[in-house]
Amino acid sequence: MMNIEELRTFCLLKPGVTEELPFDNDTLVFKVMGKIFVLTSLAHWETGEPSINVKCDPKEALKLREKYPQVIPGYHMSKKHWNTVHINTGFPDQKILHFINHSYDLVVSKLTKKLRDQLQNEN
Repeated sequence: MMNIEELRTFCLLKPGVTEELPFDNDTLVFKVMGKIFVLTSLAHWETGEPSINVKCDPKEALKLREKYPQVIPGYHMSKKHWNTVHINTGFPDQKILHFINHSYDLVVSKLTKKLRDQLQNEN
């Protein structure tokens, strides 16, 4: 079962990633080169009902929602491009890490060439 520190470590080990609380003291946001790829509510981790919002290819997002009850349209996000994934509900951590990787890669792919080059130079 994943905990908030494992989530933080996994995200922060990725090149160009920062963590912020830009909206309030509850919504932890992970960004790559200034662009959001994961959001989570700290309060939900404390209550034992953690979830994350991850960016997703729109067609893949729909397939995942149909296949997994733990995956729903992104809470307070664009329902087309974001999924909310409920953690610690019998869902394998490896699958959650895969969703995070997909979100990161999708955001990186949409960065400007200048930012992608800058990110490449950080490695």
